[in-house]
Amino acid sequence: MIRISGIILPNNKRIEVALTYLYGIGPTRSKQILAECNIDPNLRVKDATEDQANVIRVATTKFKVEGDLKKDISRNINLMKEIGCYKGSRHAKRLPVRGQRTKTNSRTVRGNKRGSAGSGRVAAVKK
Repeated sequence: MIRISGIILPNNKRIEVALTYLYGIGPTRSKQILAECNIDPNLRVKDATEDQANVIRVATTKFKVEGDLKKDISRNINLMKEIGCYKGSRHAKRLPVRGQRTKTNSRTVRGNKRGSAGSGRVAAVKK
């Protein structure tokens, strides 16, 4: 069992895949870390020694992962909202930020879930 930045890596996964469970580490960065540490990517987490785990922990401290990265991202979003830029206003309205269309997609984000199409006729009020 290897614990890095408060996350316990799954024992039965290959170490290359298990490192991607950390927020901020994807497949490419995982391969870079393992190449730097001279660890076989096909090694299972349960088979890793404590020395290998410590080497990986030290290598991951060079990157922002988990809480620090999430704080930075939220700080950047709040800054965009405060200065009133376009991206900030899109974040505030909970709309797509990067130019995606909103007519057909992102309806649930916009809160515009359309029900099934009816006849368009208003039901008569019962007396």
